[in-house]
Amino acid sequence: MRAVVQRVTHASVTIDNKIVAEIKNGLLVLLGIEDADDVTDIDWLSGKIARLRIFNDEKGVMNNSVADIKGDVIVVSQFTLHASTKKGNRPSYINAAPPAKAIPLYELFKTQLSVDTGKPVQSGIFAADMKVQLLNDGPVTIIIDSRNRA
Repeated sequence: MRAVVQRVTHASVTIDNKIVAEIKNGLLVLLGIEDADDVTDIDWLSGKIARLRIFNDEKGVMNNSVADIKGDVIVVSQFTLHASTKKGNRPSYINAAPPAKAIPLYELFKTQLSVDTGKPVQSGIFAADMKVQLLNDGPVTIIIDSRNRA
């Protein structure tokens, strides 16, 4: 699993001109699920994101996690995070999990992240044409891949 984690002061997801998710202070997580991923990837990645210390403490030092600040989270599925651009100019998505595998893992990830942060997690809708808006705070953007745990 690959995640692009962005610290935001505002984020929203719109589908068919209707806002389906919206947060203030917290994280926007773009999540790509690879065909080789399983529940062990969910546990590791969710825990890493929930404990990631990228929010400022009272001294202005990034010492707090989203759970520490009781921030909100939006998770958006994004298979394009597994694009391969090695050959030609058209990305290949051969490593991205097919929907039959990706959807259950995506749903489990959202549930686990909610448990790990102690708050409900908002989301987009898998495979929908989404418009994602965000105000990146910092900017702080972290890329985490469960294949690079060591």
